[in-house]
Amino acid sequence: MGQQDFREAMAGVCAPVTIVTAAEHGTPYGVTVSAFASLSLRPPMVSVALNRSSDVLRRILATGRFGVNVLSGEQDGPARTFARRLPDRFAASGAPWTYDHGLPRLTDAPGWLVCDLRSAVEGGDHLLLLGDVTHVRTSKAAPLVYGHRTFGTHSAFAR
Repeated sequence: MGQQDFREAMAGVCAPVTIVTAAEHGTPYGVTVSAFASLSLRPPMVSVALNRSSDVLRRILATGRFGVNVLSGEQDGPARTFARRLPDRFAASGAPWTYDHGLPRLTDAPGWLVCDLRSAVEGGDHLLLLGDVTHVRTSKAAPLVYGHRTFGTHSAFAR
């Protein structure tokens, strides 16, 4: 199996789209992440995988905290902006931001989680971060998902 075969196989797996944030010395950091998942209910935990070269990862490891903005189906713009290497993704996104529990939160993100870093596990070119969730904010907005290298939304089957 080659790297391209693996990429093609994983392209068929839809994933939620989030912007993971951190703050250090008053400066916000954020990056688009689709490698996000619920991990545990008792205690409430999530996992997030970040590339080892990520500046956001360095801030999370330094501060021990991170935020997860769960994006809606209408927020592909911020997702695209935070997926790019830019000097100031927050200004470039044009999206409204605020600080919530000391971490950057997209004001109109339908989902928001505040996490204390529990541990980091090595996984190839990424680190898998395990976080204890200390605060959540939810809504019923349709989530933004990523699959086959494009953004879309989830549609429920008829009940």
